[in-house]
Amino acid sequence: MTAEQQLREGFDAFYLARSQTRLVSRLHAQALGEVHPAGLNTHSSCDRTLLTTLAKRLDLRRGQLLLDAGCGTGGIGLWLAHTLQTRLIGIDISPVATHLAARRARFLLDPGSAAFYTAPMSRLPFPDQHIHGIVCVDALSFAPDRTEALRELHRVLHPQGRAVITRAVRHDTPATAIEQPVRDAGFELEHLDERPNEPAAWDRLYRLWISHEAALRRVLGDQQAGRMLAEAHRMLPRLSDRRALVLTLCRPSHGGR
Repeated sequence: MTAEQQLREGFDAFYLARSQTRLVSRLHAQALGEVHPAGLNTHSSCDRTLLTTLAKRLDLRRGQLLLDAGCGTGGIGLWLAHTLQTRLIGIDISPVATHLAARRARFLLDPGSAAFYTAPMSRLPFPDQHIHGIVCVDALSFAPDRTEALRELHRVLHPQGRAVITRAVRHDTPATAIEQPVRDAGFELEHLDERPNEPAAWDRLYRLWISHEAALRRVLGDQQAGRMLAEAHRMLPRLSDRRALVLTLCRPSHGGR
């Protein structure tokens, strides 16, 4: 089994298990508190502050085409498409996730204004320069080849478009280490926004997972709950050195709108 197949199977099981219970979503909402974006049902670090930043940095016009790369069950892309009145394309490596996203879109957007595809970020099924804006929240780190994924995002982005991507680094990460992969993919870094409250939100969430271990094992099963708890124990000691960023990328030669 290839790394891509293993990743797909893992995320299929992840989304299937969580779609059958509201416990994980309730803990997520509790961890984010007053900035929790109600109704998104996202399992990423996205909060209302990030949604505002994404909408501002994308700077899309009505009717343009937005790509949600690593869309999961669609919450972030659907919110942005509804708010900005754009069309939406979502891709995710998990067919379970894209099925759930397409089902949600029927209730949130006009017919024909959203489509979801099962594909890896490194092989996007779209023509060159086809997409007016790209959002990628907490998904790029899962790509087996991040450089190739960034190059694909660059390939499909319209010359005047922007890609807005979340990334976490260590506090001592030099600026060159953040910017070099961007340049290697053909982008330039237009804006860098900080998310100072993101590590604390993950800290609260991981501690909630640990304190609700018995309930998680009961509703998700030992395998899925075990993966969550292993992540919590692995990541908690690292959060004090975590710096959460939002990168807004564009083509070096892009002009005004």
